[in-house]
Amino acid sequence: MLALSDDPIRSDLDRRIADAKAAVREGQTPVRKPGKGYKQGSRVLAELIGAPLGGGVIGFALDRWLGTSPWGLLILLVLSVIVAFRNIYKISKERAE
Repeated sequence: MLALSDDPIRSDLDRRIADAKAAVREGQTPVRKPGKGYKQGSRVLAELIGAPLGGGVIGFALDRWLGTSPWGLLILLVLSVIVAFRNIYKISKERAE
């Protein structure tokens, strides 16, 4: 059985902790890039929020203008959700950067 001081994992961890503390003392906090797929996740979220919101606003405006309440809102909301899911499907086919 290895003693704690002979453990290579522990010594590597101690070294990395000491390096991180030294970097913080010097004001050099490490800059980490977002994880893989973060950009795609943001695009999916934008589609899920933006498309139905835009369809709802445009449908509401058309209903007010044409006097067809609630059909314009409902039709455009359904179409915008379908388009959002189609775009999310396309995004999911892309390779994460």
